[in-house]
Amino acid sequence: MLYKPKSVITTRCDEAGRATVFDLLPEELRHFHAVGRLDMATTGLLLLTNDTRLSAYLTDPVNVVLRVYAVAVSGRITNEKLLKALNGIWDKGELLKLAEVTLRKASNKESHLIVELTEGKNLEIRRLFKSLGHEVIQLKRVAFGCLKLEGMQLGQFRYLAPEEIEALTRRNLI
Repeated sequence: MLYKPKSVITTRCDEAGRATVFDLLPEELRHFHAVGRLDMATTGLLLLTNDTRLSAYLTDPVNVVLRVYAVAVSGRITNEKLLKALNGIWDKGELLKLAEVTLRKASNKESHLIVELTEGKNLEIRRLFKSLGHEVIQLKRVAFGCLKLEGMQLGQFRYLAPEEIEALTRRNLI
């Protein structure tokens, strides 16, 4: 589990020479692969594994593994727009839809939310809020399944305990 910083990309190597998540890992873990991706501007919890079955399980929407994000968007978001986000918005042939959303704070300048997803479509949160007329200012994944980012420092990684790995797959053992 890695606390991905902003401006670090989720790829093994970058032709432009930008820092990657693998640069933050010790040499013996650089053969792992990322479970899903976080875009360059997004921070937060990123899982890395050498277990392709576990990775496939965690990223398959059928298994409904929640991903939780702290989101700040420009402007005051209304309950009507949040309802649209929960019902789904079509963008580029894809249905973008939040599983849950909690409005934590709203002002004319910006709104702060906690968002839950069960899929990891490319730039889903950014695209969804843009469709609603709000730019995502800050995006941080704070939980993936039963795992929470709490207690970790930016750029830090840690090994998962066996019971955490078991808890990730407890509902439908792979």
